[in-house]
Amino acid sequence: MPNEHESGTARTEPLPELPQNTPKDAPLDVERRGDRRSRIFGLILLAVIVLVGVGTFRACSWWNSDDRPLAESTVDRSGPVVLKSIQDLARFQAATGTFQVVVDLEKDTKYVPSSILGQRTLFVGVGTVDAYVDFAGITSDALTISEDRRSVSLRLPPPALEKVNLDQDKSYVFAQERGVIDRFKSLFDDDPNKLGDVYKAAEKKIGDAAKETDLSKRAQTNTQAMLEGLFKSLGFTSVTVAFSGT
Repeated sequence: MPNEHESGTARTEPLPELPQNTPKDAPLDVERRGDRRSRIFGLILLAVIVLVGVGTFRACSWWNSDDRPLAESTVDRSGPVVLKSIQDLARFQAATGTFQVVVDLEKDTKYVPSSILGQRTLFVGVGTVDAYVDFAGITSDALTISEDRRSVSLRLPPPALEKVNLDQDKSYVFAQERGVIDRFKSLFDDDPNKLGDVYKAAEKKIGDAAKETDLSKRAQTNTQAMLEGLFKSLGFTSVTVAFSGT
């Protein structure tokens, strides 16, 4: 068998095939891989945001629930309601007025700036005042009936105003300013009746305002209309209602 070196011919290996993608196409492949990575990263980021949102929602729900370690609870240890008295009322509530007042109450100490010692409270008070006619004090001679039982006359006491009923749900403190010493004292001695003065002031102002309105006159008109309708339903054709002092 002849030797290759002896025959003077050399065997050459075939050249490897060139890659199909030319260098011109390489940047496009890099861009596609970059877009793919960006989409994967975006999906991962979106998943993380969703997980964080769900975890935050569950944490908030847990914090607002009664299962958390430091959850606050309210225990009502109040005693039973005791009936003190029952009173029969013989009055006709003829009208009701609703009032609102802004109380600006300030307490100062002489020769001391209010920024050091003193307080100022703005309180919005809402209350009602009832006007009524008391039938309990009516005597027999206050009622006069004609012989033919067609006419009747009745004399009543004048309408009166009930005490102010301050609405606790609609009344509130709008603003409050306190001196440094008052703030320090409130840390150790918090008076539960500290708003008693503004409540009393609101009740007084509403009561005084009710006297200046036509609430009593409205109650008188309503009472007269009620009695006229009542007596006419009993067969009387003429009904006269008068109020003492008018």
